[in-house]
Amino acid sequence: MSTAPAAQLSFDELGTPLRDTTFVVFDLETTGGSANADTITEIGAVKVRGGRVLGTFSTLVDPERGIPPQIVALTGITQLMVTGAPRLATVLPAFLEFAAGSVLVAHNSGFDVGFVKAACERHGYHWPKPSVVCTVKLARRVLTRDEAPSCRLSALAQLFRIGTTPNHRALVDAQATVEVLHHLLERVGSVGVHSLEELLAYLPEVTPAQRRKRELATHLPSTPGVYLFRGPSEEVLYVGTASDLRRRVRQYFTASEGRKRLREMVSLAVRVDAVECAHPLEAEVRELRLLTAHKPAYNRRSKNQGGWWWLTLTDEPFPRLSLVRTPRAGAIGPFRSRRQAEAAQDALQDAVPVRACAQRIPARNPTGTPCALFELGRCKAPCAGRQSVEEYRPAVTALRDLVAGRDATPFRGMAAHLEDLSGAHRFEDAATHRDRLSGLVRALDRGQRLAGLAALPELVAARPDGERGWEFAVVRHGRLASAGVARRGVPPMPVVANLVAAAETVLPDDGPLRGAPPEETAVVLRWLDRPGTRLVHCDQPWTSPAASAGAWRGWVQRAEAGRDQYRITGH
Repeated sequence: MSTAPAAQLSFDELGTPLRDTTFVVFDLETTGGSANADTITEIGAVKVRGGRVLGTFSTLVDPERGIPPQIVALTGITQLMVTGAPRLATVLPAFLEFAAGSVLVAHNSGFDVGFVKAACERHGYHWPKPSVVCTVKLARRVLTRDEAPSCRLSALAQLFRIGTTPNHRALVDAQATVEVLHHLLERVGSVGVHSLEELLAYLPEVTPAQRRKRELATHLPSTPGVYLFRGPSEEVLYVGTASDLRRRVRQYFTASEGRKRLREMVSLAVRVDAVECAHPLEAEVRELRLLTAHKPAYNRRSKNQGGWWWLTLTDEPFPRLSLVRTPRAGAIGPFRSRRQAEAAQDALQDAVPVRACAQRIPARNPTGTPCALFELGRCKAPCAGRQSVEEYRPAVTALRDLVAGRDATPFRGMAAHLEDLSGAHRFEDAATHRDRLSGLVRALDRGQRLAGLAALPELVAARPDGERGWEFAVVRHGRLASAGVARRGVPPMPVVANLVAAAETVLPDDGPLRGAPPEETAVVLRWLDRPGTRLVHCDQPWTSPAASAGAWRGWVQRAEAGRDQYRITGH
């Protein structure tokens, strides 16, 4: 029984064509087999693109240690040959520069890349995480056992009758690997692998059944949007976004997805639905809403949607901070986890002298016993009648003013205390205090900015689409109410008028974000904050409070830049 051939990818689906991809094929010789215990003695590399050699890199390396006799016998590299050669600290940056922006190729790449990564870590260089192709893995994917019982470089060189014979010297072996790579690329081209993206995805774990499912993507448009994998009972298995729906979904059926749960998801999928979107912001927002609505089993974010945490002042004579799930006016947040909320609670109690205990204290004649915080000077014991409601009220007012951005005096007090700790050489305490203040500034700044956006009844913004057109968003109380585009040559203002007229009606509530989901409001705010975004219309001023936490962002950046100054112990 014959099967239909896989559909040929169209030109716009190819991604980065292999003929336009720059490969750096490299090989190492070392003092042994462990990247942590051994080091490099020789590096050889060939840069190729479209079958043409663009350059070569070859050098011996002084390993700064003896070369074992068995390695000398294998490679022919003796101690005398590497004496006087440049050391790895000199060679490594030159090799990284030679390979920059290219796809690395090696025969048994795990060995060679492992040594280079270990060298980067040892000598303080950033590993750029390039794409890597292993010709051993590619050969095992392409060649049958009968055709190639062994995938050693020498065996493949003999199989393909290449002109270079591997000899365990780095440059020669790299040149042989180049020829092997070209022969393997010819083979994968016959099965529909024409782009770098498909080549990187072409691994053994992909089953023929999964590849045949590429037809599930044939009806999808090449536009931005959201895709939904559906199972046999119409359940939504997975939700994702893409700038090109067809290309992205096809990758699931041509790639060996490293995550086991997504390989399982692909095997269960019977249909892929798509929601076309005007631009990436709309796609991201729709993805969030679909995740909330369907809670797909194979999206990790579905399992992390347990709601948000907030801090609020209790309604009693001596208010205290309380963790809640449902916010009300004046609440502090949002916080993704309880731990984040508790850290902010501790910082606020450092900044403002509100009580930390959870007991209810009557306004008159309290009969409690002062706790240890009273002894430490961190509480004035209203529970024992040593502080009246009137005497306690300024602390509550200070907290509310800090959260609302009306008065940042508590920040200044915390910063002054930090300097005192540093001046007293209490560096570990200073570091803890600094991190607590930085976290509080970030939390309040985020909450104030989200609340400021959510307070706006309507805002219209535009971004250039990169092709002399415009992307538009209508935002109401922090929610994306409408989205659209005006392509090059289309008058933009009539498009804006239509988007506003058709926008979703949003009825706010009295919470800090007027009922908008925090994650959606954050996505919209990031889009608005990107350079190049323009404000088209806003029906009331979009402002920040005069004493907002945002004014302390510079302090946080300076504190983080000098993170070690409070950890010096003088030893």
